Amino acid sequence: MSEPTIGILALQGDVREHHRMLTESGAKPVNVRRPEELLGVDALVVPGGESTTMFKLAAAFDLLEPLRKRVAAGMPAFGTCAGMIMLADRIQDGIEGQQTVGGIDVTVRRNAFGRQVDSFEADVPLDAIDPSPQPQPYHAVFIRAPWVESVGSGAEVLARVASGPAAGRIVAVRQGRLLATAFHPELAGDARIHRFFVELVKEA
Repeated sequence: MSEPTIGILALQGDVREHHRMLTESGAKPVNVRRPEELLGVDALVVPGGESTTMFKLAAAFDLLEPLRKRVAAGMPAFGTCAGMIMLADRIQDGIEGQQTVGGIDVTVRRNAFGRQVDSFEADVPLDAIDPSPQPQPYHAVFIRAPWVESVGSGAEVLARVASGPAAGRIVAVRQGRLLATAFHPELAGDARIHRFFVELVKEA
């Protein structure tokens, strides 16, 4: 698969920024807003935004069940920030009735790092996905971000915050062809994580 078609769930969030990073990483990005559009993609990015709004919009557009079915059938997916919440099997501090697509055996705490005013940037080691002999830390942007509270046996921890008050918190995970980060790689100007995901899609 030389140029996989990767959908971006375009209900809310950083859609344009993901378009740019996916194109730079060798994929063909397309917007997905309806179930029939989901059928034509090899993989899906679930962007950052507001997870409760994203859940409500996915339900309103009749996308929730089709998304669950495609993920359960093995479609690669990459969730960032709110997208991490959408791909988690379990949520803490969600609103009443909030549901996810699921697929990654983790519990994610919504708004764990605080409100919008508590947004911050931090270096995150990327040794688990960067094949370079001496990989440079990833300068990650956290905006009202979640963190992974606990990881089940099916999931793998890829990155933790390296220092500061949040040191040790899990902020990137993988389960098979599913990938999720608590931060916004589409805003960092560093395509390593997007390239890693595109390679996952090509191998699928």
